[in-house]
Amino acid sequence: MRDRLTPAADTSTDAGAGWREWTGLFVLMLPVLLISVDMTVLGFAVPKLSADLDPSSTQLLWIVDIYSFILAGLLVTMGNLGDRIGRRRLLMIGSVGFGVASLVAAYAPDPATLIAARALLGVAGATLMPSTLSLLRNMFTDERQRLLAVAAWGSAFSAGSALGPLIGGWLLEHFWWGSVFLINLPVVAVALLALPLLVPETRDPAPGRFDLPGAALSLLTMLPTVYGIKTLAKRESPLVAVATIAVGLVFGYLFVRRQRAIADPMIDISLFRIRRFSAAIATNLLVVFALIAAMFFLPQYLQSVAGISPLRGGLLLLPGALLSIVAGFTAAATARRVGMQRLISAGITICALGFAVILLLPYFDGAVIVTVSFAITNVGAGLVMTLTNSIVLSAVPPARAGAAAAVSETGFELGGALGVAVLGSVLATTYAARLPDVPGVTGTAMDTARETIGGAVAVAAETGGTAGQALLDTARDAFTFGVQVTSAVGAVLLAATAVQAWFLLRPAAVRPAAPAADRKPAADRKPTADRKPAADRKPAG
Repeated sequence: MRDRLTPAADTSTDAGAGWREWTGLFVLMLPVLLISVDMTVLGFAVPKLSADLDPSSTQLLWIVDIYSFILAGLLVTMGNLGDRIGRRRLLMIGSVGFGVASLVAAYAPDPATLIAARALLGVAGATLMPSTLSLLRNMFTDERQRLLAVAAWGSAFSAGSALGPLIGGWLLEHFWWGSVFLINLPVVAVALLALPLLVPETRDPAPGRFDLPGAALSLLTMLPTVYGIKTLAKRESPLVAVATIAVGLVFGYLFVRRQRAIADPMIDISLFRIRRFSAAIATNLLVVFALIAAMFFLPQYLQSVAGISPLRGGLLLLPGALLSIVAGFTAAATARRVGMQRLISAGITICALGFAVILLLPYFDGAVIVTVSFAITNVGAGLVMTLTNSIVLSAVPPARAGAAAAVSETGFELGGALGVAVLGSVLATTYAARLPDVPGVTGTAMDTARETIGGAVAVAAETGGTAGQALLDTARDAFTFGVQVTSAVGAVLLAATAVQAWFLLRPAAVRPAAPAADRKPAADRKPTADRKPAADRKPAG
């Protein structure tokens, strides 16, 4: 995604923002809040929608993660589209689409419809993040004000993580599961009314040609690869799984090759040659990988195993989300004292410790363990994601900051999607393997119980009596074991991430480079619209 400003936006770099810009900032935070809430609110609705729609375990994973897959696959594409048609216009179009898709999801009669609605939510959601960040960068031309605005914009993600489980829990106690999607409609309405009044339109005056084949290749890379990983983790049709992964990797190769060859690439592949940039992207992706996966299985544990209501479950996760906001705002000041490399590695280690706490589930009160684990994990994640995002933007020249931001956002969404797919598949596989046949429960009913913990709870209620209670107890023990195994995998992965961050983000790598260090040699630089070749420039004087 290109980071060019319109001429009007580039003429007043010293002008301070007024009341209109700061109010507009609040409006730009609303779409970001929508995305964050929609990624977290569904976790508490899973047991109820499982009982109502009776999805298979594979369908349930697609319901949860198809949104993030499509979102990640289209972020850069939509950023490029906004450069051409106008970022505010694309934001308004996406907001309308988000509202319509939310309405369809709320009243979905079957798993297939819900998966399709979640996919449409991903398409609409992909228009929101790149548009809001690009508009914000144009509205706040003073550097200090822009830094504060970007920090506030980023806090909307953590705020959504806090509000999602809380609002979702309250809605699920009073309404049906589809109500968690209807909360998007008032936010969309406010955004559509306020955007034309408070946010100016911007676009790239010379965006180059739109890479439609590249957009198709990015999606064809992601969907087969993730589907294959999910299938392989569930040990279903391993040949199909390997084949689909191979297909995705082939399309990925073609995508990278095309981006390196065309004049106006969607992603500047050369950015990944900068070690600190690549290391920060990888670190952020892996932390989000674990964190979003925890948001998938912890609410299920609280409701289906611990027997806690959705509202109380949301309250138990609220301290962790709030601590993430606090950690994010204090990360910069702390890094100045202890060093960025040390603080990032320490933050990842804290995340790993939070996952390790889950191993204590059978020995202490489950609600307490989940609350403590989630709080510890979010403190570490708040530190890490704030600092890695800062490294991503500072590791590249200012002219390439837009492309760097697009890659960072894509990595964030891809990490969340893969976390649910991979760790969710580990949980589903472990749970099914751990759940034996229960006397008095038919084979078909046992197959349903092995699909999801929500299905087991529903089968136990239908069976009733001693057999139903035995199934419920056995399923809860199996799911608890699955959560432990999944958390252990997450803890090991995060520990390895902390080690790689320690070596790849050492002080020499994160120290701001001299301006000349980021510039290509004169022989390698291509002429741009703003810089003529040396041979065409007149001598000074």
